[in-house]
Amino acid sequence: MDYILLQNYWWLIMSVLGALLVFMLFVQGGQSMLFGARDERHRALYIHSLGRKWELTFTTLVTFGGAFFASFPLFYSTSFGGAYWLWMLILLSFVIQAISYEYRMKRGNVYGSRFYDTLLLVNGVAGPLLLGVAVATMFFGAEFTVTKSNLLNVQSATISTWSPTHGLEALACWKNLLFGLMVLMLARTLASLYFINNIVDDEVNRDQHRALLINGGLFVVLFLAVVAVLLTSRGVAVDAQGNAQWEDYRYFTNYLTLWWALVVLLLGVVLVLWGVIRSLLAPAWRGGIWAAGVGTVLVVLTLFWVLGYNDTAYYPSLLDVQSSLTIRNSSSSPFTLTAMSIVSVLVPFVLGYIAYCWYRMDRGGTGDSDINSAH
Repeated sequence: MDYILLQNYWWLIMSVLGALLVFMLFVQGGQSMLFGARDERHRALYIHSLGRKWELTFTTLVTFGGAFFASFPLFYSTSFGGAYWLWMLILLSFVIQAISYEYRMKRGNVYGSRFYDTLLLVNGVAGPLLLGVAVATMFFGAEFTVTKSNLLNVQSATISTWSPTHGLEALACWKNLLFGLMVLMLARTLASLYFINNIVDDEVNRDQHRALLINGGLFVVLFLAVVAVLLTSRGVAVDAQGNAQWEDYRYFTNYLTLWWALVVLLLGVVLVLWGVIRSLLAPAWRGGIWAAGVGTVLVVLTLFWVLGYNDTAYYPSLLDVQSSLTIRNSSSSPFTLTAMSIVSVLVPFVLGYIAYCWYRMDRGGTGDSDINSAH
């Protein structure tokens, strides 16, 4: 592969990992509904069902971050290193999730299971919301500057410089918060579909169909609002000489130029709506999570495509447009990308292993016998 093809290939890999991560956030969505359960038995069913999958979400998040570091290290150092308060909040929420699943039922637990359930709730709300805000900055921009020549300066070898709030300013932007709320409601919608599919209990089924109506409705409203904001927002276009400039309706233009991305977007939207609507109209049908899950992956894929392809900066700088990051100026060397491409041949085998583990864990669904054996 030549260098440009390698860069495009690894942006595609990042798109796939990012899309899978958004789908797997149904675990966080389910945790955000723990205290809405009608009783302790229902909450135990929710936690036991989610407890089989939370590690897959955590692993996908770590893989996404590690792959970004290896393939586009300038983004990793700029965002993860500069906006570290935002990323530290995200990582902290996932750390307390891992602790909660590990210790909530341990003997000698002096805090009680309810304390750890509260931590799961915090991760369930904060995880999707803050991840959505972080991703939104890749569309709407962040306050940083990049000076690569600083690498030669012994006294100041820092490449990127950030505002004093180091990422917390992203929480003050209504566009970022709107994006984060949309991701949260998507996670809750997918969680309801997952519970309907996985938990064998008539009361849970009825409760989650009611929750699906509310969460799905709010998600559709927020999704339409985000799409409207995104398609009317500015983006950073980069010419053949590497000069960056703001351009009105950049993402709308990208969808028209990359027509195949628009086709995939529409297909994804149809699948999500079909999964939600059919689940509401046919309560006995339990396949909504798969239709909506595939649709979610397709929609997120197109968002990454219009974000990074077609000579568009995937991380615009609000302070200095020329500091904006693209897949051309932020990627690893040809040697690194080539070596990683060889390793990426193993990705289908890893996905197959995950699918097999999912199948083995979900055979028969989750019921009272599972929570009784857990105790």
